Amino acid sequence: MSAHQAVFPIKTMARFFKVSASGYYAWRGRPASARATADVDLTRKIRTIHAASRKTFGAPRIHAALKA
Repeated sequence: MSAHQAVFPIKTMARFFKVSASGYYAWRGRPASARATADVDLTRKIRTIHAASRKTFGAPRIHAALKA
């Protein structure tokens, strides 16, 4: 919604998506959850391993590298 707020008002988009505007603003102000933070960290590790292997490792080798 924030990407399109220059074109459409938040109130209109909230009504379209059937959410409250106050709920949207509350969600936007919250910090990222522990799960979201862990997912970002895992993605960074996966990309680092993949790049270090010159993009030759697939899922099984990346999984093994993460376990090690």
